[in-house]
Amino acid sequence: MSLLDPLFHSLLAQADARRMRRVLRPLSTQAPAGHVLRDGTPLVDFSSNDYLGLARDPAIARQAARCALRHGAGARASRLVTGTLDLHAEAEAAIAAFKGTEAALLLASGWQANAAALPALIGAVQGPALVYTDRLIHASLHAGCAQAGVRQIRYRHNDLDHLEHLLAERAQEPGQRFIVTESVFSMDGDQADVPALAALAERHGAFLYLDEAHATGVLGPQGRGLAAQAGGRVDLVMGTFSKAAGGFGAYIAGSRALCDYLVNTCSGFIYSTALPPAVVGAVHAAVTRLPGMDAERAHLHALATRLRAGLADIGIDTGLSSTQIVPAIVGDAGRALALADALAQAGMLVGAIRPPTVPAGTSRLRIALSSLHTAGQVDALVTRIRDSRGPCAGAGT
Repeated sequence: MSLLDPLFHSLLAQADARRMRRVLRPLSTQAPAGHVLRDGTPLVDFSSNDYLGLARDPAIARQAARCALRHGAGARASRLVTGTLDLHAEAEAAIAAFKGTEAALLLASGWQANAAALPALIGAVQGPALVYTDRLIHASLHAGCAQAGVRQIRYRHNDLDHLEHLLAERAQEPGQRFIVTESVFSMDGDQADVPALAALAERHGAFLYLDEAHATGVLGPQGRGLAAQAGGRVDLVMGTFSKAAGGFGAYIAGSRALCDYLVNTCSGFIYSTALPPAVVGAVHAAVTRLPGMDAERAHLHALATRLRAGLADIGIDTGLSSTQIVPAIVGDAGRALALADALAQAGMLVGAIRPPTVPAGTSRLRIALSSLHTAGQVDALVTRIRDSRGPCAGAGT
């Protein structure tokens, strides 16, 4: 045991009492497409971020295996030592072409990219930095701002009038402006107005940092993300390959000067071993595949529309969702957990999301759709939520 185990046990007991303790529950993917096995029981998977079903795509898996067999299990070093293989350079060129930028960089994860790139960018500024952030940005972006030592100027979620007011309010203050936000918000499934954000950033001389983790592959022309709607006016785009692309890793896309600067200053890039060949092979294969998946994207968005309509019919609030992420907001954490358990018993895996991931009083089921799902499965989910909601209404209160 460790010195602090008594403290850990006490804190875990408190989390248990509040219905806030998290536990790991192993799953198996040795199940039909769109399903997982938990304790040997098949469940329709409404929780994963595998929006286009590429995580188990045979062609992508074969490419990952070929790269591992040819280049080995690991990249052996950080990128600036001997870790940059021809695979990395080729994948980064493909990412830049996909995103319509001059250059791109591979990083280990979306968390790492955000937490390390923001301090590097803000550190480039000679003088003060004024960093404007959407109130609902991801924890990794908050971590990046904290690491940079800046105090965020937060604007109301997706409220660009409020953002413009805050920018105008400090117009006479010295310093470089940054606007940091996401294009699709992972807990609410709503979208930022990226063209309007880009125009606003231009008016105020602000650097626009856009997290496209949940839009890459799913939204925008050919799945290129919402930044593609802004005509090259987004200064930095971050995205991941762990969601619609079905793999792992992250990218930063932007100007050649931006990427070259980050190669020299971004701690998460400099001090991390390069992504292994199998991962890079899967990344490159997915980036090549995504533009041709318009049919899958159309099916996915049709399912999301159907789900929102079905939940509305039974009185479930889905907030401002307009994407493949659909929250079923039930309010109480215990109620969300009980409802998720009832769905699992009916063969459906749906995540219960509680504070601090979401604000108090907005606990929910986070339903993540995939192009592998069918309309019948979505209808069955709505029916089961309707039938299970009553017995769950007082749970945990």
